[in-house]
Amino acid sequence: MKEPVITKRGDGESMSVLGTNVRFLLEASKTDHNFSLMEVELPEGGGPPPHEHPWDEAYYVVDGDVWFLVGDQEMVVSGGDLLYAPAGVVHSFKGAGKTPARVLVFDAPATAEGFFRDANREIVNYPEDLVKVPEIGARHNLRFLPPPA
Repeated sequence: MKEPVITKRGDGESMSVLGTNVRFLLEASKTDHNFSLMEVELPEGGGPPPHEHPWDEAYYVVDGDVWFLVGDQEMVVSGGDLLYAPAGVVHSFKGAGKTPARVLVFDAPATAEGFFRDANREIVNYPEDLVKVPEIGARHNLRFLPPPA
């Protein structure tokens, strides 16, 4: 049975994953995996390469600026703005300012959390372990695109 959840400021499991800080505000297990909510801190240039997956994501930029690629559109999204990336659309994002951006990431159904947990556990030696990222992503139906030639 689902229960109400309150995550106080500073609470929620936090981890550093691939150069970004991730804090789980509402874990998938609390919503029967219907959705989850994470807070991500993106330093300048920090963020994932282009990728796609079969779940929807929405990004609410709390503070700072974030460069996004969604499909073939590039844009900078700033504090107070929301961007929706539908399932199956290739997207990428990176911190776009000197000050780290803070972003709330909503995914439905909740799937991204598993990738972050596995990446946190398995990517120990940076950057040598980055070769593991595509396989970790594949386990969670997340496909990273090869770098441009």
